[in-house]
Amino acid sequence: MKLNELSPAPGSVRRKKRIGRGIGSGHGKTAGRGHKGRGSRSGGNTPPGYEGGQMPLQRRLPKRGFRRLQKNAARRAEFAVINLDRLAALDASQLIDPEGLVARGWISPGLKLKILGNGELARALTIRAHAFSRGAREKIAAAGGRAELIGAEPQS
Repeated sequence: MKLNELSPAPGSVRRKKRIGRGIGSGHGKTAGRGHKGRGSRSGGNTPPGYEGGQMPLQRRLPKRGFRRLQKNAARRAEFAVINLDRLAALDASQLIDPEGLVARGWISPGLKLKILGNGELARALTIRAHAFSRGAREKIAAAGGRAELIGAEPQS
């Protein structure tokens, strides 16, 4: 076999359909578009879900459920979440704050930190975070530690 002897398989290559090239081509006059109507016009195509003027199924059925809007999602604060069982392994003498956890690689930088109450604390820890769950706050206090809010206004 040589390169000049190569040819496609029989029947795999077909001639291009030349549309609108005269009546003798078989695709002249209306060029395969039929007579009148939306499909025959330039730019005439039906959008998805179009049912010929009938009320589309998408509009006939009731809308259900909650659809979160993009603008609300953008406004929502993103939190990095850490449970107490992970913090229990840390040394009690050091302050636990978002910067320290970013340095350890436990949370991503730029996110606010929220402490959740899954797990138990054996020793008193001082934890600074942007938010605490109620259970986490109670367990930290029960172990003799302190839960300090970051960015909270001092109450008078």
